[in-house]
Amino acid sequence: MPFNTDISNGVAELVLNNPPVNAFDSHGWAALATEITRLGHNDDVRVIVVRAEGKGFCAGVDIKELAADRNRIIEVNKGNYDTFEAIHRNPKPVIVALHGFVLGGGIGISGAADIIVASECARFGVPEIDRGAMGGGAHLQRMFPVQKVRYMYYTGEFIDAQEAWRLGSVERVVPRAELRDTAMAIAASIAEKSPAMVRLAKESLNGIEDGNLEDKYRWEQGFTYQAYLTSDSDEARQAFVEKRDAKFDE
Repeated sequence: MPFNTDISNGVAELVLNNPPVNAFDSHGWAALATEITRLGHNDDVRVIVVRAEGKGFCAGVDIKELAADRNRIIEVNKGNYDTFEAIHRNPKPVIVALHGFVLGGGIGISGAADIIVASECARFGVPEIDRGAMGGGAHLQRMFPVQKVRYMYYTGEFIDAQEAWRLGSVERVVPRAELRDTAMAIAASIAEKSPAMVRLAKESLNGIEDGNLEDKYRWEQGFTYQAYLTSDSDEARQAFVEKRDAKFDE
C-alpha cells in the first residue's frame, strides 16, 4: 500500500508514503478512499490525522499513468472524488499535517479536511493548467479567497505556508520537526470530547457550508475530462514526463 495506518488512543494516523513525491495512480487513490471511509466507521477512531513522509505531502495524480493512457482519467477522477468525499463527509474530524509540496490531489485532501497544520516549508499549488487538466478549484476555494484561487489556478504559481496562514486556512505554522506532534496534540484534544457531540458538530458544520463541495468538484471533473480530449492536454502531459517545455499549437 502507498500509505500505512496506526490507531492509538482514539486517533488514527494515516501516513502517505509513496516515494518519491507521494503521487498516486488510480489504484492508489481508490485504496486511499477505502481506507479513510473504513476509519470513519471504526468505533476505535475518534479523530483522523493525515500526514506524509518524504519530500512533500502529496503531488497529486501519477501523470505517467495518464500520459501512457489518457482513458485512465475516468478511474483517477473517481479515486480523487471518492477520497475527498471520504474526508469531507467522514463522521470523524480529519486533520491534515502538511509539509513540502501540496499539489493537485494534495490540495483536494487539504481542502476537504477540517483542520490544517503546516510546516514552515509547505507550499500550495494547483499546476493543473500546465498538466493539461482542470480540478482543485472547489477545494482550493474552501481554503482561500476566490480571487487568490483564480490567480493560483491561471498562473500555476505557488504560495507558501505563511501566506496560507495569513489568508486564514492554516491553523498553525510550525517547524518541520514539530509538525507531527502539533497535529497529534490537536487530535488528542478533540478525541477527549464526546464522540456523539463531535459527530453531530461535524455534520452540522458541513450542512451550513455554502453550496455542495462534492457537486462543485464533480462539475470541475467534467472539464478535466473535456481537457483530456484536446491535443494541448496530451502535449502538456508528455512534456511533463519528458521534462521539457510544452509546445502548443498556435
